[in-house]
Amino acid sequence: MPFSAPALTSADLQRFIAAHAIAAEILPLAQRTSTVSEAARALGVGSVQIIKSLVFLCDAEPLLVITNGPARVDRRKLAMVRGVGRKRARFASAGQALEITGYVVGSMPPFGHRRRLATLVDSAVTTQDLVFGGGGDVDAMLRLTPAELLRVTAAQVAGVAE
Repeated sequence: MPFSAPALTSADLQRFIAAHAIAAEILPLAQRTSTVSEAARALGVGSVQIIKSLVFLCDAEPLLVITNGPARVDRRKLAMVRGVGRKRARFASAGQALEITGYVVGSMPPFGHRRRLATLVDSAVTTQDLVFGGGGDVDAMLRLTPAELLRVTAAQVAGVAE
């Protein structure tokens, strides 16, 4: 059954931030930021400060994995952390990610989804002073500290990047 509810936007994310007193700011930008390189260029920061919120399915259960910039998730490491076989940890399709989170891929924030998701943050993210994630729209970014990211998501921290 296809997903029919309208996608969430930066306005929905802003309401979530305000309702939960989160120390984060949505930055509207003049251009699209749906890739790490576009976002880094638009913000004038290094690509390691850009975080990606990726939806995986582990034993069919959604898991949000947050990595920085150019890093790719090592499915073997992810499966080990989650205690499942490598083939049971797979990347969700764009349609599945939209259905699970409410956000379009390329704009997905690390929180404020349709439902609370189990979240795993790659340990490299925590080495930055400030990070920038999806801001709910393809021309918006979210600025926050890794400490605030961990507080809000209650994420497990583990090394899952290749």
